[in-house]
Amino acid sequence: MSDFYALLIGINYYEPNPYYKSLQGAVRDIDKVAHYLETSLQIPSKQITRLTSPLPNTNSLADVRAERKEMPPTYQNIVNAFNSITETAKEKDLVYIHYSGHGGRVKTIFPDLKGEGQFDEGLVPMDVGNDGYYLRDVEMTTLLKRMTDKGLIVTVIFDSCHSGGATRGDAQIRGNEDGKIDIDTRPQDSLVAERSILVQNWLTLTQNNKNEGWLPNQRNYVFLGACRPSEYAYESAFDGRDRNGALTYWTIDTLNAVPTGLTYQALYDRVKGQIQSKFPNQLPMLLGEGDRQVFGSEIKAVQYALTVIETAPGKVTLDGGLAQGLSRGTRFALYSVGSDLTDRQKRLAIVEITDLQASTATATILSVEESGISAAIEKIEPGLPAVIESAPVDLKHRVRLHLKEVGNKEYQLPQKLADKQAVALDKVREAIQGNGWVTEVQGNEEGHYQVSVGRAGEYEISRLTPITNLTPALSIDDPDAPAKVVKRLVHLAKYQSVEALDNPESKIPVEFELLDEKKQSFPDPKNIKLRSGDIWLRIKNIGNQPLNIAILDLETTWAISQFDIQGLHVNYYALDGGQILEELAQFDSPQGKYYQDKTEKIKLFATKGIANFNWLTLPSLDEELPTKSITKGDTTATLNQLIEQIGDIDPPKTSRSVTRKLTPNADWMTKTIEFSFQ
Repeated sequence: MSDFYALLIGINYYEPNPYYKSLQGAVRDIDKVAHYLETSLQIPSKQITRLTSPLPNTNSLADVRAERKEMPPTYQNIVNAFNSITETAKEKDLVYIHYSGHGGRVKTIFPDLKGEGQFDEGLVPMDVGNDGYYLRDVEMTTLLKRMTDKGLIVTVIFDSCHSGGATRGDAQIRGNEDGKIDIDTRPQDSLVAERSILVQNWLTLTQNNKNEGWLPNQRNYVFLGACRPSEYAYESAFDGRDRNGALTYWTIDTLNAVPTGLTYQALYDRVKGQIQSKFPNQLPMLLGEGDRQVFGSEIKAVQYALTVIETAPGKVTLDGGLAQGLSRGTRFALYSVGSDLTDRQKRLAIVEITDLQASTATATILSVEESGISAAIEKIEPGLPAVIESAPVDLKHRVRLHLKEVGNKEYQLPQKLADKQAVALDKVREAIQGNGWVTEVQGNEEGHYQVSVGRAGEYEISRLTPITNLTPALSIDDPDAPAKVVKRLVHLAKYQSVEALDNPESKIPVEFELLDEKKQSFPDPKNIKLRSGDIWLRIKNIGNQPLNIAILDLETTWAISQFDIQGLHVNYYALDGGQILEELAQFDSPQGKYYQDKTEKIKLFATKGIANFNWLTLPSLDEELPTKSITKGDTTATLNQLIEQIGDIDPPKTSRSVTRKLTPNADWMTKTIEFSFQ
């Protein structure tokens, strides 16, 4: 049986220095975390190492801390504590590291890795002083690699800033109060390892990414950070009495409130919603194994959804808007955190979008008469997942069921199949009934798709011509085929809704281009042909204001996946004004007889507000088939999996359902690059 080891570091008091003032809530964070581990998880206190630095004369637990032999969190003690746990723990043991205190940026001592004039990010030990040590990101990479190389299952939570900024109101920043980089001369040596080892480990884990953030984005550990680079990590009195870090407070609050079995992604989504509702400029980061069970080793399917980020009487705000293709009249179901998002019995409420911004949407909580469900108003709070319940009228795709003539031409059928086609299409007609995404053409309506029978006795889906890469073939003699045809139609409708998203009148100032492996432009950007291999994506914010960007890959297999940017698997990436971003990606041409059309699209989204694009991802149309590989983030569960049950939901019938109209010059834009494989 696996053992559990925890290293908890909390620093309120800092020895005098010009950059970091003492805090009030960091040690309390550690006490809160330790109490949860000891009482809820029954972790023996001897397996919990605490390094704490309380404020002088305010430590009500001084005697208890002395009895527990808590050590001060100096640079040397922190490194020693890492090493001690690594030596003690055995393969498959669980290790949890929680740091509450200041984070900072300091002039790099690794210019060969990061460039002259760049910085290291690091934790700030209590004895940083005027000429002391930071625990730098390059050092932490080696400390964690030693753990994962040994087979330990590691979770890291840092409730601290990367840089810092001005204090606002009653909240306090966990970083440099002036947001400045420490350019003082600091020690060049390290207690962690020799320089050559530190450099090699950093290069091994960062590979081609510049690694914008605390740590490399690896599958072999989980990292939950309080905020993104250049953002603020706050501490405040959330309960009206005592200060805690926002990340720590809402993490423990979620773990106490939600049944066991949460994934880190579900934990993150709830914590994100709670923090964003109070500190809109603090967005937590989740890297690594988001699909791992919290404080466990089991891997579970991640369920992506939108998140409630604000509540008001009768209304909620979701972290998706025009940029995600939402429309007035779209309905979402709200679920409890950690519940199965495909189980309709678990719904807390149905909400309908009534107002849209570029990257957020306001939705009204529907009454039982409107939705058929009695809303659990008392349970609606920031952080709840929101799953689309029914598509609005303008996103429903119309299907024509077409009977072919008898004959020997390609578009005709032999008599034997012609005699079967009416019955085969009637089965599809029956399967479509009540579906929330596709409906049969009525009268003279124009259809998005046509379903007919092919000359090989298979169901054929067409848009002017038969759609390729819909595999394997579905025989009209297979009793399960009609339902599978409808499932494919729903998948295509969702894929092509994302594909069609556009806002040509937007004034968002972004350049987006595809470069070859030598970072050179292609001779004809409108006719790019690739062989399998490396390419570069170049994005430039040519304006002065920061933008939040996301990149989706619309694959030839009818999958939609989201790129990690700079090694970060997050909803979006903050691109500063004037910043140029170059991302290396490796594409492999899809192989085999299934893939006739090898055209692919890369779609850039940019918004001025927050945005959640994970929920737009889709798996390949038939996941049992081999799919091409691409070097980017894992899309474990998707919109497709969350709304497969949409078929028995009626579309909205209220007067609020109106046709989508994209706002000209809105605060979002999208650009698409298309290429094909040779």
